[in-house]
Amino acid sequence: MSIRKIVMHPAEILEQICRPVEKFDRKLAKILDDMYDTMIENDGVGLAAPQIGLNLRVAIVDIDDESGTIEMINPRIIKTAGEQTGPEGCLSFPDLFGEVTRPDFVKIEAFDRKGRSCSLEAEGFLARAIQHEIDHLDGILFTTKVTRYLKEDELKGVESE
Repeated sequence: MSIRKIVMHPAEILEQICRPVEKFDRKLAKILDDMYDTMIENDGVGLAAPQIGLNLRVAIVDIDDESGTIEMINPRIIKTAGEQTGPEGCLSFPDLFGEVTRPDFVKIEAFDRKGRSCSLEAEGFLARAIQHEIDHLDGILFTTKVTRYLKEDELKGVESE
């Protein structure tokens, strides 16, 4: 495994719609492993492939709870419900945080690293992190959804996605 360099805004790849993964092979497994190591090294709770310079529909989320590491390949949001507003950050925007409103519940379908189809339901912070990362795969940045930017003293315990 290796740590990859995080792509910083305003890099063009961060605002592109990523292409679907077609080959589920060792190369994809290495990308996922590297993404995990890179996310942990940078104290993140999620990371999308464009954030390491790859135009692929691949993202991971790990909010350090019983859900463990969630690998999403070619994810699609199937259903959302409710609403939550909370702080978000992003590894591609160091030291920038803002309040974002998102659905409180999300159901997705995706593939795992072996190409098996799976579905997942999430609520609260996990749902927020999943939606943030899927947005990355569609070239959507959290800054386009911020209703108010937060100052440092408002950020107790906020993690970057």
